[in-house]
Amino acid sequence: MKTKLISLAVTLFIFSATYSQVHVGIKAGASINKITGKSFKDEFTYGYHAGGFVTIDLGKTFSIQPEVLFNQFKTDTSSSFSSVYQFNKINDIKLNYLTVPILLNYNVNKILALQAGPQFGILIDKNKKLLQNGEDAFKTGDFSLVGGLQLKLVSFRVYGRYVLGLSDISNIGNADKWKSQSIQLGVGIGI
Repeated sequence: MKTKLISLAVTLFIFSATYSQVHVGIKAGASINKITGKSFKDEFTYGYHAGGFVTIDLGKTFSIQPEVLFNQFKTDTSSSFSSVYQFNKINDIKLNYLTVPILLNYNVNKILALQAGPQFGILIDKNKKLLQNGEDAFKTGDFSLVGGLQLKLVSFRVYGRYVLGLSDISNIGNADKWKSQSIQLGVGIGI
């Protein structure tokens, strides 16, 4: 399923690039992250994201914006973690993801665009503190939905978005489902 979606996105990108105007750029900003589940503290923590984007115009109203971002995700376990998994409470868990959001931009006017689409995340650096029977505690993939808005002032962009994880990222068992959430605020420069 993921392979078909990625193939469709690449085909759409190539087709659109030949018939439309293409803009490239870089972006960076803050991420306010949280992992839901009774094993984790019910609070947001701070991280960052940085990467690049391509905007493919499909007329005046719509455009497609695939991105490649590096995301740092930090969290702490809650006091109930030890009762669920027989581990002691663990602080300072750090996860680094390479994410690929594929966003559809609806251009309300020349300045404001509403954004929505899927995001595929690949865990590239796992915290080594969480292990059970030799298996890593977090799955290597995460599928999310993204929604937000972007302000475009000439080539400068300011954006805010909410990322809701749909996948259970726990690789320990079925005792508790872990899902990611993130609020991203940032700036970008396009050409």
